[in-house]
Amino acid sequence: MPVQRSFWSSWLIPGVIVTIAIALVAFVVIYETNDDAQPTSGDTAANSTDQFPYDIGLERRDPHDPLALGAVDAPITLIVFSDFQCPFCAKWSHDTLPVLLKRVDDGQLRIEMREVNVFGEASRRAALAAYAAALQGRYLDYHDALFAGGHPRTGAGLSAEALVETARDLNLDVDLFREQMNSATTRTAIDANEQLGATAGAFSTPSFILGGQPIAGAQPTKVFLDTLDELTGLEGN
Repeated sequence: MPVQRSFWSSWLIPGVIVTIAIALVAFVVIYETNDDAQPTSGDTAANSTDQFPYDIGLERRDPHDPLALGAVDAPITLIVFSDFQCPFCAKWSHDTLPVLLKRVDDGQLRIEMREVNVFGEASRRAALAAYAAALQGRYLDYHDALFAGGHPRTGAGLSAEALVETARDLNLDVDLFREQMNSATTRTAIDANEQLGATAGAFSTPSFILGGQPIAGAQPTKVFLDTLDELTGLEGN
């Protein structure tokens, strides 16, 4: 059993949340006080601090990012650090993500999904599969299939065969899916997302950065909406 699972025992939850929050806050402070901080990738102009004053160098704002949901020029971005074996990620995806997607549809929010795979090889395999689905424009459908009912898959449900079968169930091009799931390009993209999570201090999942503000753990939906409303109000002033 991966070490990360033990973090969520009842007597460790507060300590873990504080630790993640400190790491994320420290990262935010470092980037906000560093005038030379640059975006990691994507459209440099879109990452300009003139356009997005809270940017801390994590948002890609890449119009070709297959894991992004929403307009590249949305005023606020939410970065989601997740893991396909994480029960709290599954719960957040079931309870909160659909609500936030309404803000995406309204043009208020952009969501950039970043699987960091802290639970091990099966998580990474699922991330590769989800990326392959994303290359066919079906990331969210595949993501929701892996988190069906607000629960993560376990064991054989994350085998290579099961992941391909999920692609078939979603009517994806299975041959292309299999090829892209195993491609060097996909592995490089997943490596980059894992490194981004490490850089941000997202060592447990889920972790978030909403408009430059860290949110640790699967907080209630209201926390995300209240933060988003506050940021939107500031952005409009």
